[in-house]
Formats: sequence, C-alpha cells, structure tokens
Amino acid sequence: MTKAEREALKAQKQAEKLEKERIRLEGLKEFERKYDECEFICGIDEAGRGPLAGPVVAGAVILDKTKEILYLNDSKKLSEKKREALFDEIMEKAIAVGVGIVDEKVIDDINILQATYKAMRLAIDNLKVKPQILLNDAVIIPDVDIPQEKIIKGDAKSVSIAAASIIAKVTRDRLMAKYDEKYPDYGFAGHKGYGTAAHIEKIKEIGPCPIHRRSFIKNFYSE
Repeated sequence: MTKAEREALKAQKQAEKLEKERIRLEGLKEFERKYDECEFICGIDEAGRGPLAGPVVAGAVILDKTKEILYLNDSKKLSEKKREALFDEIMEKAIAVGVGIVDEKVIDDINILQATYKAMRLAIDNLKVKPQILLNDAVIIPDVDIPQEKIIKGDAKSVSIAAASIIAKVTRDRLMAKYDEKYPDYGFAGHKGYGTAAHIEKIKEIGPCPIHRRSFIKNFYSE
C-alpha cells in the first residue's frame, strides 16, 4: 500500500468515526426535540451526592443548537482528559452555563437531598438567561418557577444533561484537587472524597478534616 493509499484509508476511517459519533449525538437529542419551539433548553445535573467530604455541585447548561460539540456523554463514561477538554468546549460554545456549589456544612444541616436541590437552584440562578424548560437528571426541583421534565439516567439520554454533568463533575474535581493541597493526608485528588477503603481508614486513623461531612461518617467515626 502506498503512502497516499494509507492516508486515504486513514481519512476514510476518521470520516466514518465522525459520522458514527454524529449519529450517536442525534440519539442524545431525543428529549430536546420535544421542545423544538423553545430557544433555551437547560440541562441540569449534579456531582458529589455520595462522597464523605466536600461539596455537592450542580451544573446548568443551555446549549446552542447551531454549534456542534462532539463526544458529549455522561461524565462518568468519559476519561478525565476528555471531560476537561469538553468542559472548555462547553464553556466556549454554550449559550449559558450556571454552577451551584453547596458545602459540607449545609449538607450536614439540611441533608444531601435538600442540599442538591439548593445547588441546582443556585446553578439555574447563575445562568445569564432564563430557560424555558429544565431537563433534569432523575429529579424534580422544588421551588422553581420553570417547567421541568425528570429524565431517569438523563445524563446518558439528553445532550443537555450530559453537558451539565460534565460541568458539575469537572468543577467539583477541581475543587477537590485544591482541597488535596490544603489537606494532603486524605488523598482527595485521587478519590475526590468518596468512601474508598483507604479514605475511611485515614479518617479512623487521624480523624476528619473541616470538609468532611459529619453526617456521612458518623457510622464509623464519632468525635
């Protein structure tokens, strides 16, 4: 095979890969099509409901229907490198992005579900335009005066929710990396505050730090 033939084959494979990705993305726009009359469709998702430490973070994203963002997906299905790249692309191309952050003290005070709702409302409030419809990953958010649709496993079904999941996940991961510098004994940069065996053992060994959720660790640690 000549060099020209190899390059042509490579270009063909790349074109086929792009076409396959565009077909996948069209499937992720299923729920958005129900609201074609809406200019501002907002996806909502959160990161950090389960960890033993750190905040819960919500993302709200209104995508621009005229701008393509390839490889959007549930943030958990993407590598860290791909999430970081997509975060930057979403921030550049979206009509609006809002983030809501609720810390561990509020989580302990009002419980994680209410704290998640609070983070989502903050994310919506931080959008520069008001959405006409909210597409939420598995929840209906109380005290919001915007029509909502709850989509189970929405981050794998809706392109807008997928984008919101990436914004929430990357924002929270970056926060936990900063906390790792402040509290280096716990390994926050690696496990992001989740209850790994090593993390739990470290809490038992040296006690919690200020960003640990006391209501989450009470089953194995008491002060």
